[in-house]
Amino acid sequence: MSEEVVSKNFIELEIDKDLKEGVYDHVCTRFPPEPNGYLHIGHAKSIILNYGLAKKYNGEFHMRFDDTNPTKERVEFVDSIKADIQWLGADWGEHLYFASNYFDKMYDVAVDLIKKGLAYVSDLSAEEMREYRGDFEHPGKDDPNRNRSVEENLQMFEDMKNGKYEDGSHTLRAKIDMASPNINMRDPILYRVAHMTHHNTGDKWCIYPMYDFAHPLEDAFENVTHSICTLEFEDHRPLYDWVVKSAGFANPPRQIEFAKMYLTNVVTGKRYIKKLVEDGIVDGWDDPRLVSIAALRRRGFTPESLWKFVELSGISKANSSSDYAMLEYCIREDLKTKRSRVMAVLDPVKLVIDNYEGDDVEWLDAPNNLENPELGSRQVPFGKELYIDREDFMIEPPKKYFRLYPGNEVRLMNAYFVTCTSYETDENGNVTCIHCTYDPATKGGDAPDGRKVKGTIHWVAAKTALPAEVRLYENIVDEEKGVYNEDGSLNVNPNSLTVLKNCLVEPSLKEAKAYDSFQFVRQGFFCVDAKDSREDALVFNRIVSLKSSFKLPSTTN
Repeated sequence: MSEEVVSKNFIELEIDKDLKEGVYDHVCTRFPPEPNGYLHIGHAKSIILNYGLAKKYNGEFHMRFDDTNPTKERVEFVDSIKADIQWLGADWGEHLYFASNYFDKMYDVAVDLIKKGLAYVSDLSAEEMREYRGDFEHPGKDDPNRNRSVEENLQMFEDMKNGKYEDGSHTLRAKIDMASPNINMRDPILYRVAHMTHHNTGDKWCIYPMYDFAHPLEDAFENVTHSICTLEFEDHRPLYDWVVKSAGFANPPRQIEFAKMYLTNVVTGKRYIKKLVEDGIVDGWDDPRLVSIAALRRRGFTPESLWKFVELSGISKANSSSDYAMLEYCIREDLKTKRSRVMAVLDPVKLVIDNYEGDDVEWLDAPNNLENPELGSRQVPFGKELYIDREDFMIEPPKKYFRLYPGNEVRLMNAYFVTCTSYETDENGNVTCIHCTYDPATKGGDAPDGRKVKGTIHWVAAKTALPAEVRLYENIVDEEKGVYNEDGSLNVNPNSLTVLKNCLVEPSLKEAKAYDSFQFVRQGFFCVDAKDSREDALVFNRIVSLKSSFKLPSTTN
């Protein structure tokens, strides 16, 4: 019997090699966002990858905020990031950390580097530092302060910490190689002066470590084994390794880079989203037209659909883009057997069954999901007056139109056969009411004499239907045409949001709560809006339509 072939991505192969060679005896990964904005779908890939690796190798997963830049960080972002990660199902347990909690230890490392002759205080201005740094064509020049004595550097660094210098006047730099072909290694800044209040440490510090110095130390302090990051940090890896080695860590973490998540025809850049928010084009960072994790959740996407999307997109070192249609495929596949299929009429027109006797409500049995009998059934009210979708009736239909028209018989879903006998219009020729007769013998949707109908339409009973607002979405911009127009304005799709105010839904949705989702028959999957929907004023977001041109690849790398 042949062994099952297990496909592994290149990161898993590297981890296997490290464990086999005894480089590490365990696996510890982390997700280290900066709390300066909301997370988007690209971050979801990193969260799922890091958490998934920790779970696969029975290791640890750490949640850590890289909060080393108080100029852009807010508690609001900390809270939103924690909520997003918990919603995705990445459980950090007791391993929640803040870079700012290591500031004392980072300062001690910086002092130790000065003592080793590996760091010095500089008073070059930002402009002078750029000039001394050189470029890809020319090597840099040594900082005039590069050979200060250890004693002088120690005193000046302490003076920096004690607030004796103004913002931007002094920095602590690593002493590496101003002629390095990797510009990141040309004596990078380790600390800068910034008299700012920090969301976590308050006013304790007026110097803050730079990301490239703080990040590797945080990993090392936490015994992270594999620092998984995106490709733009590949050129920073020599500096990462220099920091942990120079700090004296015997078994430092290893940085491995992978390609970012790029998605066609969506906006992920923070400055673009910020512009959309500030201009009032969207109603916040969680607007369902965006692909922030908060927006995807509000739209009605599920954690399972994002996990599947990341799996299908694959992990590689080569940059590529995933089709938005694949994300839609993943949510359809996740919801199609999990959610009830209910009736909603988005553009209602009245239908009266003239031979239906009495005004009482009749309750009919309707299966919740034909593909999943375990979801059971529900009772839906039926009566003399109903509403159907306007597109389900035509006065003069084209060929192969099988829905309702004068003289035609159709099935009302889960109810009876009805035949159109007449209709009413207003002064503009718009249909205002459709008259039908029904066959009482066809209750449940089948005729005892075996006759067939080609059309089945959905409906809601006029007496019990609930009013609802329905929001339909398209991409907010077409990035293939460019985010900006020639005049600098955002290239906003005018059809990115369509609001339907006069929709009607069946009464089973009365108890629907925020984030509950359903399939509206023939319309798509919809979710109760978490921000605007109320019990007496339901609002539904369309998650995705029912059909797509996307085809799942036969193999996924």
